[in-house]
Amino acid sequence: MMSAFSNLATFHKDTVALEHIAGRLGWDQETMMPSGSIGDRVEEFAALEKILHARRSSSELGTLLERAEAEDLPANELRQVQLIRRTFERTKKVPEDLAIALARLTPKAHKIWVEAREKDDFAIFKPVLAEVVMLTRDLGAALAEGGNGSPYDALLQEYEPDGSSEAISEMFRGLRPHLVDLRSEVLDRSPPPALNHSFEAEKQMQIAHILAEQFGYDFTRGRIDKAVHPFSSGSSSDVRITTRTNERDPMNCFYSTIHEVGHASYEQNIDPSYAFSAFGKGCSMGIHESQSRIYENQLGRSRGFTSFLYRQMKDAYGDFGVSEEDTFYKIVNRVSDGYIRTEADELQYNLHIMLRYDLERALVAGDLIVEDLEAAWNDRFEADFGYKVDRASHGVLQDVHWSEALFGYFPTYSLGNVYAGCLYEKMTEDFPNLESDLEKGDLSRATSWLKDALQQHGSRYPARELMSRACGKEPSVGPLVNYIKRKFSDIYDL
Repeated sequence: MMSAFSNLATFHKDTVALEHIAGRLGWDQETMMPSGSIGDRVEEFAALEKILHARRSSSELGTLLERAEAEDLPANELRQVQLIRRTFERTKKVPEDLAIALARLTPKAHKIWVEAREKDDFAIFKPVLAEVVMLTRDLGAALAEGGNGSPYDALLQEYEPDGSSEAISEMFRGLRPHLVDLRSEVLDRSPPPALNHSFEAEKQMQIAHILAEQFGYDFTRGRIDKAVHPFSSGSSSDVRITTRTNERDPMNCFYSTIHEVGHASYEQNIDPSYAFSAFGKGCSMGIHESQSRIYENQLGRSRGFTSFLYRQMKDAYGDFGVSEEDTFYKIVNRVSDGYIRTEADELQYNLHIMLRYDLERALVAGDLIVEDLEAAWNDRFEADFGYKVDRASHGVLQDVHWSEALFGYFPTYSLGNVYAGCLYEKMTEDFPNLESDLEKGDLSRATSWLKDALQQHGSRYPARELMSRACGKEPSVGPLVNYIKRKFSDIYDL
């Protein structure tokens, strides 16, 4: 006879399988789906969301939870019950018609965003974004009902279950002065040269595959495709990533690939016994972003690994105008004016996130309307960065997130940077000679350490507890600030 927990786990497994199908549909829409098929995809998403919403909030699930909670469960099973209970309680707060309306709207909004971005015209996107914001406000209000947080906090907790805007704002207050002061010093110095060469897209993709393999991405359980906005999708035995190419800027391809491999490796390295269970995915987006950011930055942009990348580029392109590995390292980490978050250097990246965080909080609260969003973005960007946005695709249209109603996601990037700083501090304490590995393109010690310390656990622990276990202390902004100061003071001879 099956236990109450086993019955609950069996029911939940089927729900997770349906979620995976929805994720695969999303991957297909952004990579391979014909543009004229969006009508069918809207109906498919709506049908799946109707089934998923019903399962996640059903009286049958409520009964299974109650019976499992009545058992004397070991800690691992109790944690899984708590995670399923959390989703159950959140889903019950959301009217079915609202959940289905969002599922119908976001595929259409994504398609319109792509068109608006291509045409550099925010007016094309404005009407559908206004609809997304309206439904998102309703969602936030429903989720916050009876709780202790704001509607924005309720949305944030979809990605950072134990997070709050108060804690996020405190993190930004701790980061901002250090970043602004250091940026001022750096921009007073002469920058390294920029790349000035044409880099064939096909060869970029060949190098991207090499980089993915070096970082441990398992191609028997994944693949790389191109998309407008790079992303990672899936879990367990099917984890797919995308990247993009620009013949004048190969770093966009290379570091987007490494970033998404960080996400994918987290999912691929979760204990296989957790597949299709409540533990079978990352425990928070802050932890997820810590993996993508430490792969991309502390490891991928290190002096050692850029030497490896330099040699790969020499093999592929011959003389591309950079004669020394040290110069290439400085080019990769060049601090310069730029509009695009995903291409921003480590020093300025979090300033991009702070802009989005404040704007999306204002949108959800109703303090900012979509009609005024582009002007608000442009004004804030000029105030923060000192120059004007030149076109919409470099400003309010550059990110995919709002088209997909992912309000509350953006601050997890900066939280991930903070966590990455803590993890790297501990990793280099454990492996003081890590740089020599990286110079050979050998990521095995670094990625194995991350797998053992963090990735294998999936959602077994809450985010801050997982970080404390991995690092031996509570996470804080200090390690990230120290790392950035050391790195850019060295590069710019401060």
